[in-house]
Amino acid sequence: MTTQIPDFTPRSYQLDFLRAMDNGCKRAVLVWHRRAGKEIVCWNYLIRQAWYHRKGTYCYFFPTSRLGRRILWDGSNKDGRNFLGYIPKHIIASANSVEMKITLTNGSVIQIIGTDHIENVGINPVGCVFSEFSLQSPDAWTFTRPILRENGGWAVFNFTPRGKNHAYDLFQMAEHNEEWYCNRLSVEDTGILSLEEIEKERQEGMSEDKIQQEYFCNFDRGIEGAYYAQLLSKAEKEDRVGHVCYDPAVPVDTYWDLGVDDSTAVLFVQQAGNEIHVIDCYEAHGEGLQHYARMLKQKEEENTWLYGTHFGPHDLKVRELGSGAKTRLDIARNLGINFELVPNIPISDGIEHARNLWPRLWIDRKKCLRFIKAAENYHRHYNEKLNVYSERPVHDWSSHLMDAFRYMAVTIHRQRRDGRMTEEQALAMERAYHRRY
Repeated sequence: MTTQIPDFTPRSYQLDFLRAMDNGCKRAVLVWHRRAGKEIVCWNYLIRQAWYHRKGTYCYFFPTSRLGRRILWDGSNKDGRNFLGYIPKHIIASANSVEMKITLTNGSVIQIIGTDHIENVGINPVGCVFSEFSLQSPDAWTFTRPILRENGGWAVFNFTPRGKNHAYDLFQMAEHNEEWYCNRLSVEDTGILSLEEIEKERQEGMSEDKIQQEYFCNFDRGIEGAYYAQLLSKAEKEDRVGHVCYDPAVPVDTYWDLGVDDSTAVLFVQQAGNEIHVIDCYEAHGEGLQHYARMLKQKEEENTWLYGTHFGPHDLKVRELGSGAKTRLDIARNLGINFELVPNIPISDGIEHARNLWPRLWIDRKKCLRFIKAAENYHRHYNEKLNVYSERPVHDWSSHLMDAFRYMAVTIHRQRRDGRMTEEQALAMERAYHRRY
């Protein structure tokens, strides 16, 4: 093609990534510090692939559509150049601002997409960038991976650390996989920011955790504002995260967060006296209550479980499912799921109950891995301009299981408050469990 894309001059430390991709690498992980130019180099690589290499759909994924619009569609680089300006106007056939989609004259499509509802997006990309993957749902890659494998497409993940979550797991895998390009760069590696500049950030109120994550790419600092990350770390150090045996002498209670246009999450829990055993979890999107009734039956048969009580959110009695005047509580009852409703209390109080419950938790690592990752990620929003945390948690992929966990904590707190189990009974149950296992 004779039409040229305006020059983009990569920084010296970005060249190794571009060479690897040009030499046929199909997977890359870039753990680069803030202001290292992750976005601009990935954006330009995607544009060049869409124009010069292969006709197809190219997706630039962000944790949310709103973030993608702010950073790429409406955003500019440090020199004030609009990101969309890197695509020459004369190779653009059409641009749809609502869908943040650009069609090129060669037939390729470039689209900016939020992965918070990726399962609702019908796409078949041949190239993808996952921006700030540490803040995205791990389902984003699960959903896209088989498509890229089938069509021979490529994927690049860029992010700064947010604790040892799913992005850390991906980084660890890529470091030891010859088919992946993997690169971690701190300010000490690139030299584009001095330690004096970082000290100014510290003096102006930036937390040390944030500095270590954003500038030194430190995975050992949990996500800022996380509610449960340190409590989970303590549980792991105390060997309360691992294999947890199912006790056939104790019923399995379930705790639900039921979404309407969102995911539904279920926790499967046994109480062994003072110990709370989280033995399994389940999450799905876009399914009706019939699906979850079948799921309960399947798990019951596979594990020879005996169910106790199913606990659901208070609004089951008011939300309708398009079935006349029936509520979801009625529909669930007709399907054999008899919910006991969890009291409606402020979210902050529920989170406090959940924090108090952590010292008693035992979690099955294999069956509850998604619960563990959600607990690491669940956090408050931090307003950098005001230097304060919001009162409410960020609603993202981790919210559903953590809402179910909060309902569990509220329920158990109420049971203990109402004296449904004495301390002597709890200790007797606990001793009996450990004698058996």
